[in-house]
Amino acid sequence: MKFTPLRSYLIAILFLVLAACSPKPEFKNIDITGGTAFGKDFSLIDPDGRVRTLADFKGKVVVMFFGYTQCPDVCPTTLTEMQQVMTLLGPQADKVQVLFVTVDPTRDTAAILKQYVPAFDSRFLGLRPADDAALEKVTKDFKIYYKKVPGTSPGSYTMDHTAGSYAFDPEGHLRLYIKHAQGPETLAHDLKELLK
Repeated sequence: MKFTPLRSYLIAILFLVLAACSPKPEFKNIDITGGTAFGKDFSLIDPDGRVRTLADFKGKVVVMFFGYTQCPDVCPTTLTEMQQVMTLLGPQADKVQVLFVTVDPTRDTAAILKQYVPAFDSRFLGLRPADDAALEKVTKDFKIYYKKVPGTSPGSYTMDHTAGSYAFDPEGHLRLYIKHAQGPETLAHDLKELLK
């Protein structure tokens, strides 16, 4: 078959049309691709005192969850579920970064985060805001609700907080809002879609 300029042009157009028709990911969680005017970046401190931003994790799918280490239910459940997701992902798990952001930096010191978060999976990373203003900023930027609920003594308070998580694609674009307790299979499916 002889390739004329017209035939080459038509073949190029065909490839462009086929590329444009590639299937859209079938997420099981809430697809927030493109329409978000929030959650663009963060500046938080890891347990070794380094400032971390989204750019530090470029090339990986990032799952970001807000909670606190003394949480009695939602936080350990979410981290356990994420550990199960990592198992389901197998070798692809190395392309996923789970970030646990504390909404209780008064009690969640660097030392506590360094011990608590990796206990679920050694690849998980705990982050904390530098101060109250930084906590206010990151929770506002990600539309996270949190509120201190007094307990029977000054140190026994709990924290009400948003239970969902966010997922970024390997290019650092916010793509998913992950509902709490979806099950590891559901979340593993969505993360595999983001890794394609």
